[in-house]
Amino acid sequence: MIHEPSAGAEVKMEADQVLIAGIGGLGCSWAMKSHQHCQKMVDLLLIDSDETILSKASEGHLLRLGEGGDSNGCAALPPLAEQRMRSMASPVLRILENVELVILLTGLGGGTGSGASAEFARQAKQSGAMVLTIAAMPFSSQFSRLGLADRAIPGLEAESDVCVRLSLDRLAAQARARGSDWRVGAAWVEELIDGLVRTLMRLGLINLDMMDLKAIIGHEGGATMIVGSGEGDDAEGIFNSAMEAPLAELDIEGAQACLIQVEGGPGLTIGQVDAVANAFTKGLHEDSQVILGARVSEDLIGIVRVVAVMAGL
Repeated sequence: MIHEPSAGAEVKMEADQVLIAGIGGLGCSWAMKSHQHCQKMVDLLLIDSDETILSKASEGHLLRLGEGGDSNGCAALPPLAEQRMRSMASPVLRILENVELVILLTGLGGGTGSGASAEFARQAKQSGAMVLTIAAMPFSSQFSRLGLADRAIPGLEAESDVCVRLSLDRLAAQARARGSDWRVGAAWVEELIDGLVRTLMRLGLINLDMMDLKAIIGHEGGATMIVGSGEGDDAEGIFNSAMEAPLAELDIEGAQACLIQVEGGPGLTIGQVDAVANAFTKGLHEDSQVILGARVSEDLIGIVRVVAVMAGL
């Protein structure tokens, strides 16, 4: 059985080195929800052209995309949002001064997310940060918003180290199956971010750090992020849970690199870690690079959670 290390040196990075950033109404809402799970470990930045969502924030950096007393939003006007985001470069770079990793949440199809996200990601990369983006794509019935999103996503992908397209159709269907409302909170997003933050910020039994993440993401080709959970003795069930991610595109077959973090309660065993790792790597390229981490968390009683970053797709 694996035992958790002593709590003497629990934190690996400083809180200001990892930033959760939300852009636009949906992105800001998800960023605030996600930050609640790990607020003592990371910083928060909310960017919107509307005061409504920013006024609900009780902490974090707040940036409103407007000039002076300008109360006009950026609805359906991505070029305006991009221009305003560019004009905020100085305060953004000050916020990003010590940041090594940005986890960017945004919804495409509106003006603010579609226009400002790629420009913010560019500024973050310019500051030296790694950018992991989760971009929500509009419902298939929202034709005009889909058009805006389709035009925005190539630029956002180009400026992100990893950019996963989250399908609102799949997310809403899964929420309905659980009897919840996807607009109130995206459990998948919150689980993924919580897992990523714990992986990088806390010491574990087998540690992962930013250098490991950079090594995986550095492989040529596409990349994606997934999270799954289940009973510790059901490795296949945990893998299947991860493959049900509400992503618009998800095919990890033949991936050339994979970072895996296995996290469980006090009863986590070496055998369980090994079985889960095998389940997640069996479909990878035969010469793939795999980096494995493991840690014990007191709050995951009877549950094993796996966060994986796949690259070289």
